[in-house]
Amino acid sequence: MYLIKTPWLLKKLYPQLIWNKSKADRCIYLTFDDGPIPIVTTHILNILKQYNAKATFFCIGDNVAKHPDIFKQLTDDGHAIGNHTYNHLKGWETDNKIYLDNFLQADKVLDTHLFRPPYGRIKRQQIRDLQDTRPDIKIIMWDVLSGDFDINLSPEACLQNVLKHTEAGSIVVFHDSLKAYDRVKYTLPRALEVWSKVGFSFCPLPL
Repeated sequence: MYLIKTPWLLKKLYPQLIWNKSKADRCIYLTFDDGPIPIVTTHILNILKQYNAKATFFCIGDNVAKHPDIFKQLTDDGHAIGNHTYNHLKGWETDNKIYLDNFLQADKVLDTHLFRPPYGRIKRQQIRDLQDTRPDIKIIMWDVLSGDFDINLSPEACLQNVLKHTEAGSIVVFHDSLKAYDRVKYTLPRALEVWSKVGFSFCPLPL
């Protein structure tokens, strides 16, 4: 069970987290979690380039260590980088010290103050620990969840998820993972085409 559109009440309960940006600039903030992954991340980069779109990639430290060439392509193409822990840890099920240490292990590789907790699951104490350790940290959540990770979701349903719920200032979650590949490679170019025609631009999250 997951929600495509983040409810306002959840945003209100965690105001210290970033759920969306200002609507004033007519910008959509595309984000991609769990990479870099061969073939998948590269394909996404090619699609983004066709639409002159910049995005933010929340990278798993272990994947960066395995695929440094793809990670370099992310930065060379001008996309923003975020920390997604070193081993994709679920905060609710992880000891606070282990969670912080895993974040710091990834931070050595990524050196970014953008962070997204895997699965969106993070304890309040873990939030405080991250903020105490790295005072400049921005913990990024989302406004729209595409559902591309859901193997039971059709590519067309994934497309409709984002087209229906995305608006100016939305932070939208996709995944550059093997599990999401069928849906993201279908949805991303079609959504970019629609959004471009109505005047949206595609921005990386501010560093």
